Amino acid sequence: MRLTTKGRYAVTAMLDLALHYDEGAVTLAQIAERQGISLSYLEQLFARLRREQLVKSTRGPGGGYSLARPPERVSVAQIVIAINEQIDVTNCGGSKSCQGQERCLTHFLWEDLSDRIHEFLDDISLAQLVSRPHVQEVALRQQAISQRVSPPV
Repeated sequence: MRLTTKGRYAVTAMLDLALHYDEGAVTLAQIAERQGISLSYLEQLFARLRREQLVKSTRGPGGGYSLARPPERVSVAQIVIAINEQIDVTNCGGSKSCQGQERCLTHFLWEDLSDRIHEFLDDISLAQLVSRPHVQEVALRQQAISQRVSPPV
């Protein structure tokens, strides 16, 4: 499995939403600013996350995105899968045709590893990540930076 930028950014953006879960809707512009992710890239990711019912959108003033369910009910694996990332380290992409039309010698090893990676990511919720002290430290730093940069309202 190779987690691409798409997967990393999706998890990062969802963690940002989880950090601001009690504050209501968050705009993609706010996430883009705090996380250094392109706004147009976030729009693409959130279209997929919305289709998979991991986020919900609110239109109008005070609108934006929020988690569709509590952070303890959203796993990292759900996010990765929602944006079409594969949790598969086999050489054949899980088709069992690593050597021609047959499985290779190590197919089951890589299949087991893929299963363990999925289990690992599925066991980590956004709430667990939010509660980690180093995540809180980074979030506070990002918040302080964005408050200094944002123009007065």
